[in-house]
Amino acid sequence: MTAAKSAPRVGVIVFPGSNDDRDLARGLTLCGAEVQMIWHKDARLPELDGIGIPGGFSYGDYLRCGAMARFSPVMRAVVQFAAAGRPVLGVCNGFQILCEAGVLPGALVRNRELKFVCEDVRVAVEERGRVLSELSPGQELVIPVKHGEGAYVPDPERKPRVAFRYVGCNPNGSTDDIAGIVNDAGNVVGLMPHPEHAVDPLLGSVDGARLLRSFLSACVALREAR
Repeated sequence: MTAAKSAPRVGVIVFPGSNDDRDLARGLTLCGAEVQMIWHKDARLPELDGIGIPGGFSYGDYLRCGAMARFSPVMRAVVQFAAAGRPVLGVCNGFQILCEAGVLPGALVRNRELKFVCEDVRVAVEERGRVLSELSPGQELVIPVKHGEGAYVPDPERKPRVAFRYVGCNPNGSTDDIAGIVNDAGNVVGLMPHPEHAVDPLLGSVDGARLLRSFLSACVALREAR
């Protein structure tokens, strides 16, 4: 990824109410990506190696988090992109949207204490799939969370592949301390913590950059395998 021509091309989806789209774009850019912002009404995607769905409050979280965003025109293309085995990363609201769209199993519900949480958390890597292969099982990362509906509830008919678990403190009451999951094919990951807010030492941690770099490496590897 040192040469410009080899940089992975990643699209960051922008919904009305997104407030971490630029943050995710910046984090991915710092980690070596060529980023293109994709508006939610775009029914077709440009040529991309990966997709990032950012945090925020798409459509003001009306009805429930991600419930309206999953009907945006762009999501049909995102679902097809994921079904084709291409890398997709959903962060916070992006994780919620992927669950609402059926790309990932389960749902995110109100925090146990019914309060918004904003704090650094420690998570341990579990299942890596194809997009987290550069992380090590058992590796712990310090990454911030900021959400009011982050308690993960699994689908009773689909056991989740757990990508990350909270260590030491579960900030939201998520079932079995689940902080993130990966789909059965291993190319889609969703997590509540925000790796894009842990890419600069001035912010207290660069562990998010490790996660984003792993995602981008998968984008390059899967592009070259096509």
